[in-house]
Amino acid sequence: MNWLFVAGIVLFALLLMASIALHELGHLVPAKIFGVKVTQYMVGFGTTAWSRRKGETEYGVKWIPLGGYIRMIGMLPPRPGDDPTKLRSTSTGPFQSLIETARDAAQEEVRPGDEDRVFYRKKWWQKVIIMSGGPFMNLVLAFVFFTVLLVAIGLPTYAPIVSPDTSKCVIPVAEKRADCRSTDPLTPAAKAGLKAGDEIVSLDGQKIASWADATRLIRSNGGREVPLGIVRDGKPMTLDVTLIKQDRPNPDNPKVIEKDVGFLGVAPTEVLQTRSFSEVPGHMAELTGRVAASMINLPQKMVGVWNAAFSGEQRDPEGPVGIVGAGRLGGEILASERLSDEMKVFSWVSLLGGFNLAIGLFNLIPLLPLDGGHIAGGLWEGLKRGFARVTRRPEPSYVDIAKVLPLTYAIAMVLVVMAGLLIYADLVNPLTLAG
Repeated sequence: MNWLFVAGIVLFALLLMASIALHELGHLVPAKIFGVKVTQYMVGFGTTAWSRRKGETEYGVKWIPLGGYIRMIGMLPPRPGDDPTKLRSTSTGPFQSLIETARDAAQEEVRPGDEDRVFYRKKWWQKVIIMSGGPFMNLVLAFVFFTVLLVAIGLPTYAPIVSPDTSKCVIPVAEKRADCRSTDPLTPAAKAGLKAGDEIVSLDGQKIASWADATRLIRSNGGREVPLGIVRDGKPMTLDVTLIKQDRPNPDNPKVIEKDVGFLGVAPTEVLQTRSFSEVPGHMAELTGRVAASMINLPQKMVGVWNAAFSGEQRDPEGPVGIVGAGRLGGEILASERLSDEMKVFSWVSLLGGFNLAIGLFNLIPLLPLDGGHIAGGLWEGLKRGFARVTRRPEPSYVDIAKVLPLTYAIAMVLVVMAGLLIYADLVNPLTLAG
């Protein structure tokens, strides 16, 4: 196995652990600021690999890098009307018994003197800030990654520079082949002597600043002999080329074939072009919209993952990918021989930014046990208390999220199944750089 592939997987795992650590730090810092007692800060799940206690909090790392958590005391309020000096009646209902068991476990963490340091007794807006801190940290990381991507690295774009992959023969579009045959005529570019690396700067006296400019001018001058301005090895040159007419796919919709458009016979070179910082918010908004739309279609996408895992169908490049699959992609990027160093950096930063964006948005879904479920509970409590003040009614009690624990456990089970399915699909039918 290529050592760079292994190094890429290990590097992704370490950076993923760092993202998880920062996510949990986003919860930890406001929790401590607002006086909630935090007994554990853990990165990972399973058996503890390392831990150290500082003050009242145990900080540690566990062996399975599939998430993390902080343990805040008093996440669930006691049963309304409980009198601690009297015995409680026991419920025989399975759901109610589950709820009361969870309440008892939550109350066992509360020691004398901790009564005002429990999570459920904090103000609603403090609860919202604490639970929003994790997803917010992921979104901040995504913003930082994509800012670096756009401003310092650049986005891939096609430049009007002749690619080494340019074919030297005219292949009818209907034949859908890449190799030249002895009977194929030479392209106008090959006849004129264009070489890989030549930069096209003008056509028929009109300046060309982008591949889109070149495409537009070439297509509109079919059947004409025109002067083509190029720069070769830093020196400007002019070549006379006779553009032929060909049936070619539409640049914006390859399924549409346009008749008798101008044809030169060159392929562009993909380069990284930096953007201004002012373009970052728009780029982030576009990506956020795409990720949000994919989450809305997640059940349908998971059906595709199931089919790919068990019937061998091709994985959807736009479908969900798990931690195992993302780590594999990280290894492929680092080990790839066809990617330049610049494209490897671009792909890595894009992978990390996209993963943090997806984690942040996913955790904002208003369902327990996700952070968004607790945020929704805090907002609902604030709404109830605000309504009570306006209508001069008695202050309502805390929102009791324990009542939805059966649904919470059901959703948690669904999430576990989804994660397991993604891991299995990433092992038996993974997404690759080639799609």
